[in-house]
Amino acid sequence: QALSEIEGMGGRGSNVQEMRVRPLAKRRVDMHSFCNPSSFQRSPYLSARGNFANVFQGSTEEGYKAYHADKYDEDKNPNGIINFGTSENKLCFDLMSKRLTQADMNLMDPSLLQYPDWKGHLFLREEVAQFLTYYCKAPAPLKAENVIVLNGCGSLFSALATVLCDPGEAILIATPFYGGITQSVFLYGNVKLVYVYLDSKITGTSTRPFQLTVEKLEKALQDARAEGVTVRALILLNPQNPLGDIYSLSELRDYLEFAKRRELHVIVDEIYMLSVFDESATFHSVLGMDRLPDPQRTHVMWGITKDFAVSGIRFGTLYTENQDVANAVASLCYFHGVCGPVQHKVAQLLRDRGESVAPYWINQVYLRANHARLKAAHTYVTDELKTLGVPFLNRNAGFFVWIDFRKYLKTGTFEEELLLWKRFLDNKVLLSCGKAFECSEPGWFRIIFADKAHRLQLGMQRIRKVLEEREQEILAEEEQPCQSDQDGKADSTDEVIFVSRHQDPICASSSSLGDLIGLLQQQMRSSDWLQKNTAEQFA
Repeated sequence: QALSEIEGMGGRGSNVQEMRVRPLAKRRVDMHSFCNPSSFQRSPYLSARGNFANVFQGSTEEGYKAYHADKYDEDKNPNGIINFGTSENKLCFDLMSKRLTQADMNLMDPSLLQYPDWKGHLFLREEVAQFLTYYCKAPAPLKAENVIVLNGCGSLFSALATVLCDPGEAILIATPFYGGITQSVFLYGNVKLVYVYLDSKITGTSTRPFQLTVEKLEKALQDARAEGVTVRALILLNPQNPLGDIYSLSELRDYLEFAKRRELHVIVDEIYMLSVFDESATFHSVLGMDRLPDPQRTHVMWGITKDFAVSGIRFGTLYTENQDVANAVASLCYFHGVCGPVQHKVAQLLRDRGESVAPYWINQVYLRANHARLKAAHTYVTDELKTLGVPFLNRNAGFFVWIDFRKYLKTGTFEEELLLWKRFLDNKVLLSCGKAFECSEPGWFRIIFADKAHRLQLGMQRIRKVLEEREQEILAEEEQPCQSDQDGKADSTDEVIFVSRHQDPICASSSSLGDLIGLLQQQMRSSDWLQKNTAEQFA
């Protein structure tokens, strides 16, 4: 069925208007986002599913393969590819390597070398429950019986999609979103995604670009049901990848109440919950809510991959009060288990937060250093973007910045976006283009900033080179009076920073006030004066 749908799923250069007009049944999963049907050749050695898995690819996979074939190395390969595309934290190897090689990590008990409970060893699930109780600020202690351990959150998405949906059914998700979820839910379970398209314009009840609202969720769900699509669940990413948004407590409550009214499961991915690197931003976990609207349909995911900078250690955990869901997912843990010695190491790592041991190492050593390093790297990259006059979303969570490169697209199509992505790759810097996240507007890119200073500097130099060349090409192609700042850019709000440095002189006066306001808003946000000088302190 999947193979028969590859052809005729919409053109690569389709814009958002064409995308929205396209029948829902043909845009639930846009095959062009992850495979290339034009070059498809059926293998006689594979089943239909095997053939489809064989061509399941896209810009993300293509760039990832290119990077691994030509990795940048300061000494051995200085002209290699710098990876700003894969969401990894490369700032804390010193801290993690030291902690993971300490004596308490090296236990080799017979039970660790034998088959475990498929949900995970009890000692680990107890530590996970206590850890999540502490950091999610749960109103009551969380229970080990509700914890399941798998080898990464990708496996969790796959397992949950399989046990919550039948083949051909769908899950609701807002775009742009981490594109790997499409692969996780589709390849095994043949579960599709219904997109809630968000855009950069601030209209209606929206107060920021790409804001998810209940009205948008309702519309997407109604459209899907009108097409005969059965939607079983809603996925929420908090903090959001690639936007970096952190949902407020009231927003979370609204989304969960919507799902309860519509009898939808809610899968909440909180994998970046400890990667909020600015004190001005507050993360609220679903597990910290006083009352869940529908606890039997609320399932929360977390893992150590992002927050502890160990993407090579595949570990993810699910917390659900629904024992039917827990047992069904556990039956799939046979395929996605975590080996015993790693379970021991993770338990020891999470135990460092305890009151008796003090939350000393995690809170006072690791998180303090990690947040400072993330903030410094984020500041460097965003300062460079401001110097280039490139708009971006200014957020304080995750490892990424959502960047607006639309002014470097002449025609504003996804084809042109892909060409710009390839141009970055040809200049030895890997980024992620908006199409990989199913963004509805061509021209948005995600950059990963959680990297060492020398790679950030060189990578930004390569990005600057591509953008300046592209800017000169556009100017040479068409000498026209400049358009207003709103053309091809996000709305001018305090949520999108835009400081122009590359404008024709005739345009400078018309935009100088807007630039000044944007700069002042950025300075106000980055200042801690208001936090230090409260009304109470003055009193």
